[in-house]
Amino acid sequence: MTLSETLSMLEELGTAQNRKVYARHGVNPPMYGVSYANLNRVVRKIRRDQQLADALWATGIHDARVLAARVADPTGMNAARLDVWSRDIDNSILAGELGALASVSKTGLTRFRKWTSRRGEWVATAGWNTFTEMVLNDHGDVDEALLDACLDRIEMQIHSQPNRVRYAMNNALIAIGTFSATYRDLAIGAAKRIGPVEVDHGETNCKTPDAASYIPESFARKEKKRKNRR
Repeated sequence: MTLSETLSMLEELGTAQNRKVYARHGVNPPMYGVSYANLNRVVRKIRRDQQLADALWATGIHDARVLAARVADPTGMNAARLDVWSRDIDNSILAGELGALASVSKTGLTRFRKWTSRRGEWVATAGWNTFTEMVLNDHGDVDEALLDACLDRIEMQIHSQPNRVRYAMNNALIAIGTFSATYRDLAIGAAKRIGPVEVDHGETNCKTPDAASYIPESFARKEKKRKNRR
């Protein structure tokens, strides 16, 4: 598909209601308001197309950028390209999409370290999202030394971080708790010491999970998936 064809399709799929929903989640124009169900259908049609992904991202249109992150070729997303894209993030949705993409690239671990050292809220959020995805998907670069360092960092820093970074760090803590039974217990202990994590979700009904109570459920779900893969 060409860029023009793809944008025309996205525009046709967009709705005013979805634009209102996305706006409540902090998305700024331009956007079409394409539902995720429809967006996923477009993804299945395109599959992987790095050239199209670059063109979609360059439009600055929110839906096009979400699509770009989903059709980009992880092997084509080097450190320089990921860093360029990261500077364009202006909402939590794109921070999540780019984090997921970075996590399956060859530079996921270094993006996590670099992005979470940044002061910008959205880049740091994308960095923690990258780490979370890597842990949840048992990425080979994730080891106990990294988990130990991140546990300490989260416990010491989470309350002093910007709004959405706190949310991403809380999710990272939950992810650490799915790594093994040992880390389940360590993460629960850290969550109890941290206490409630306050996050402003704006005009949405979203809530921040209580990590201490959420970790056992998440660990059990991941263990079930592990057993099913054996």
